[in-house]
Amino acid sequence: MYQRQGPIAFKKDLTNIQAFSEHLNSPEKKFLSVHVAGTNGKGSTSHMIASILQESGLKVGLYTSPHLKDFRERIRINGAPIKENEVIAFIEKNKQFLEEHQLSFFEMTVGMAFSSFSDQKIDIAIIEVGLGGRLDSTNIISPIVSVITNIGLDHTQFLGEKKTEIAFEKAGIIKNNIPVVIGEKQHEVLPVFEEIARKKNAPIYFADELVTKNYHTDLLGDYQKINIRTAVQTIHLLNQNNFNISLTEIQEGLLNIAKNTGLKGRYQQLGSDPKIICDTAHNAEGLSLVLNQLKNEEFLKLHIIIGVVNDKNLDQLLNLFPGTASYYFCKPDIPRGLDAELLQAAAAKYELVGEAYESVETAYKKALQTANEDDLIYIGGSTFVVAELAL
Repeated sequence: MYQRQGPIAFKKDLTNIQAFSEHLNSPEKKFLSVHVAGTNGKGSTSHMIASILQESGLKVGLYTSPHLKDFRERIRINGAPIKENEVIAFIEKNKQFLEEHQLSFFEMTVGMAFSSFSDQKIDIAIIEVGLGGRLDSTNIISPIVSVITNIGLDHTQFLGEKKTEIAFEKAGIIKNNIPVVIGEKQHEVLPVFEEIARKKNAPIYFADELVTKNYHTDLLGDYQKINIRTAVQTIHLLNQNNFNISLTEIQEGLLNIAKNTGLKGRYQQLGSDPKIICDTAHNAEGLSLVLNQLKNEEFLKLHIIIGVVNDKNLDQLLNLFPGTASYYFCKPDIPRGLDAELLQAAAAKYELVGEAYESVETAYKKALQTANEDDLIYIGGSTFVVAELAL
């Protein structure tokens, strides 16, 4: 599966998911949906939209990836993960089709999510793109709003080496006559979005220009401000579709994201004395935002537990990290995790000094033993590192 194996599990084609949808009697056509793509922030934005809609009393499906602790986190209804017996029953019922068509892990999961949302008769689903957009398995839906948070350099082996190429793939979720919210007006990729929206007669809205009111949230990351604007602009468009979501419901939804949807791993505080922060940021744009916020924290010494997957451009990432921190290099417990010794050697070129550890847990225990109560421990570099420690 892609989560563990990487590129060899990726299928850049919609043929399988279209056939699977037909086999399942097109469940995605039986509920309303919002489609969310982007390099960074699409998960947080999806959870924000879902939380606001839950506050308004709707029955809300939420499909996201990857999961942290439990596969069932990917498919939620009003924050509750799909039940284990539903997962088992779905696979047993469709096992012959899945094997005959050799569906990928992601294709199976998308079909499972759409089928569950249809069976449970939800009011609306928030669907997060897995990778890219144009050829992502989720892109068989016809949403009432499309959302693209931002564009950065990630998964370049699939989506292209330039931001304009990546923007083209993300813009593949823009549908004919369906409004699209763009989270950030990035001038480098603006012509790509405007041209595709024009061709598809899709009204385009730039959230960072249109939403001027400040909102509070239970999420600690400063970078959530732009995600909040993106979510709120999406809600404004839903209100144009007779959803009638009030300002109070927007405010309450943003204040109760973790409680309503179970979101974890976004600048999440795991402990105090020493303060322990984890974040799933794993590309240059995301990590730069998180590391900048760490500079505003009060601490005597910074301890960084870091691990990555083996397809990352280390030169783009490692030059972002401070040379004054103590490092604990580790390998996430998945087949495509990068060996800690290789990460340590690459980091040394940027004068990032620390020991290599055989596991995330071992690195974490050593950091706890070493850090004083006035220090700060940061855990990151990969979703899979955070997954082993997030509560």
